[in-house]
This record gives sequence, structure tokens and C-alpha cells, in this order.
Amino acid sequence: MTTPPLSAEQQALFRLIEDTREHVFVTGRAGTGKSTLLQHLAWNTKKQIAVCAPTGVAALNVEGQTIHSLFRLPIGLIASGDIDQNDATRKLLNAIDTLVIDEISMVNADLMDAIDRSLRQARGRRAEAFGGTQIVMFGDPYQLAPVPPRGDEMRYIRDHYRSFWFFDAKVWSGEGASDGLIDIGRHGADLHVKELVEIHRQSDPGFKQLLNAVRYGRVTAEMAGILNAAGARTPPHPADGEHPIITLATRNDRVNTINRKHLDELIGRTQTANAEISGDFGRGEANYPAEMELTLKVGAQVMFLRNDAAQFGEAPRWVNGTIGTVTRIAGDSVRVEVDGIQHDVEPAVWERYRYAYDPGTKNLSREIVAEFTQFPLRLAWAVTIHKSQGKTYDRAVVDLGAGAFAPGQTYVALSRLTSLDGLYLTRALKPSDIRVDEDVRRFMKQAWMSRQAAAQA
Repeated sequence: MTTPPLSAEQQALFRLIEDTREHVFVTGRAGTGKSTLLQHLAWNTKKQIAVCAPTGVAALNVEGQTIHSLFRLPIGLIASGDIDQNDATRKLLNAIDTLVIDEISMVNADLMDAIDRSLRQARGRRAEAFGGTQIVMFGDPYQLAPVPPRGDEMRYIRDHYRSFWFFDAKVWSGEGASDGLIDIGRHGADLHVKELVEIHRQSDPGFKQLLNAVRYGRVTAEMAGILNAAGARTPPHPADGEHPIITLATRNDRVNTINRKHLDELIGRTQTANAEISGDFGRGEANYPAEMELTLKVGAQVMFLRNDAAQFGEAPRWVNGTIGTVTRIAGDSVRVEVDGIQHDVEPAVWERYRYAYDPGTKNLSREIVAEFTQFPLRLAWAVTIHKSQGKTYDRAVVDLGAGAFAPGQTYVALSRLTSLDGLYLTRALKPSDIRVDEDVRRFMKQAWMSRQAAAQA
């Protein structure tokens, strides 16, 4: 598989990861190419690499495995103590040179320490962070946060950690574990925070400056005025051949209401495609990469859920996030018009992988344990801000409803757009919509100060 060419800063980061054993956290603003670098690393490294992510869908996106299934960890708070490991798991974890974790900002401190303990235990190197495995993490804590613990789990986190974020895990702080099973050392593991700064999604310097202000929670009254003035427009009524503008909303119920309303307004009968699942794909819609039941009509606005599997040397016809209109529905294909060109779209297969250790070659291998087959489409008059993560839109309506309820939510929504000209707001932004987690602000400030000190040394 070929991957897009890397920029100079991406190439420098790739070489740091490839040529050293340093633990690296790759972060950066929306649109700086974190996913491109991760994909390049996965396909071009000479190391024994395992790629994982905290959720099933995130793992599918990087063709990896969930953290819990890779490490055979129990769901919920793991706390201290030895972790049950069978021989196969120990052999697997011993074979990993570099562990890559995507969407690291969704990993809580307890899980980060469980990864550390699992690797120390399996590799028999309890005095060395992660048992000597290199850890490379990708994500942006300004965009996605871990699910906050509740009840007894919250009380445990408050008693043992500064915060529930991954960067406050004991493996980094050097505090060690209360049961004495591991010895992190006084200073903890060194974490190199590397921030990609070259933005590829937006080109207008003024819009980039506004997005930076939203990201860091430093929006002045003048900046808010610019954003609100730009967004205070009624979306144009779609002309013939022009797509309605997609709405990015905070809540699922709002998204479902918008999509259902538009679908009902279309003339013609609905047709439903049922997904086919083989193997153990996990339970619940949250684990599925597409709709279990996809209901469409001719005229429906849809969004592609994965890149086109283009032939070598050919440009992809669509990418993950492309918006189109259904023009024909047949039994085995859906015809979708994209930018005036019609394409016949067939069902796609998402494969769930599991890493295994091959004692013959002493190498890691990936095996397919489940498949999910469905048209790679979703109704797209509206989508949640969370599910818009990683997507790019020329135009969008941002519907914050009663208000952004999570830090970074407004930043994620606004940063999907390529320019300020494409922004439409259902209401004016309020100061309460611009939310930044204080623990993230503290950590990223410390990381910036460390880089500055290193540059001056």
C-alpha cells in the first residue's frame, strides 16, 4: 500500500520514531496530518509494530486492535496488582518493539498504567517503563477527552491521580504503584511531546488564527464577532445539482431528527440494506463502522465512511467524509453523484484484526477475526460533531443547540471547515461554548516550556 508523501516535519517525526526508542506523543491542531503520519509509520516501519486504539471504531480506522482485546484487559477500572496473562498474550507482548496508540486522548490514566504493567509483567522487565517497549501515541487532547469515570471509579481516580487523563498516569510521573509490584523510578518515563504545526486543511491565515484561539480558549470579543458575523447567514436553498449543507450537531437525537425529516420529505419508497457480520465483531452499534440497517431513498444526501479503494496510480473517487446524493438504488449497488459525477458504490468490508505471535518466524502477524459488510454510506443532512472527527467540509451548519457540553467540541466543529466562508451558525457563539479542559491546558503548557528549554540548551 502506498501512503501520501510526508511533509518535512512529518518526515522528521517519522525518523525520530524509527531511529530511536523514545516514547513519543504526536499531537497537533486539526488538519496537521497526524493520521497521515500514523498510516505511513504502520506501513513503512522496519520495527515489530502493533497498532491499537481505545474504541472499536477507532481501531478499525487504523486497521489495528482495541487496547483491551490486545492486552486481554478487563473492562472498567483496573487499578493495581498483577494482570492475568496467558502464555499466548505474554509471547505476543514480548514480540512488540513499538506500540502505537491512536486517539490517546480517550485513554484514561488507569488504562495507561495498566498497559505499562502488562508490558513489564509479560516481558519480565518490571524496573523498565513499558517493559522496554517503545510507546508512540497519536491524538489531540484539545479535541477528544476520555469518558469521565463515575461513582467508586471516580473516587479511586481522585485518590490516586492528579486527573483521569493519560498524561497523568503514574508511569510518566514516577510515583510508582502502591502495591510495590513495579519500580518506575524517581523521575518516571520520559515522554517527548511533538506537535505538528503545518496545517493542511485550511489555507487562510485569518481563519487559522481564529481556530487557534478557539482551540486554546483565547477568543476575544473581536474574534467572536468575526465568527458570529460570518456564520449569521441563512444557508442557501440548494440549487439543482447542489448539495444541502451538512449540519454538525452536538446530540444524536438532533441529528436523527434532521436526517429523518429530510428523508421523509423525499418522494419515493425507502429501501434498506442490512449489514452482514461474520466472526466476533463485538456487540452494539458503537462497535460498528457503518449502520446495521441503512435506509435510503433516491435523492438522499449521504456521506462516505471510508476512502475509495482506488487502483494503483488512479485518483480516489471519494474519501472518508465526501458528501454525495443517491441517484439510483439497485440490489447490489447504490449510485451516488459526487461533484456532478456518478459512481456505483458497492458494499465494503471492514475487517477486525487480532495480533498473534508466530513462534516459527518469531514475528508478529495480523489475522482477521471478523468482517462487517455494508455500503460505506450514512445519511448526511446531519452528523454529530463527534462523528465528524477527522472529516473535512467546504460548508457546514454548526448547531450547538443548548450549548457545547464537552471541552473541545466547538473547536472540532469549526475546524472541520476549510474556510470561514463555509461557516453557518444556527445561533451566535457564546463564551460558554468555548471550553478548554484545565488539565489539558496545564499539560500542554508544561510540554511547550520543556521544548523551549530544550531548544535553548
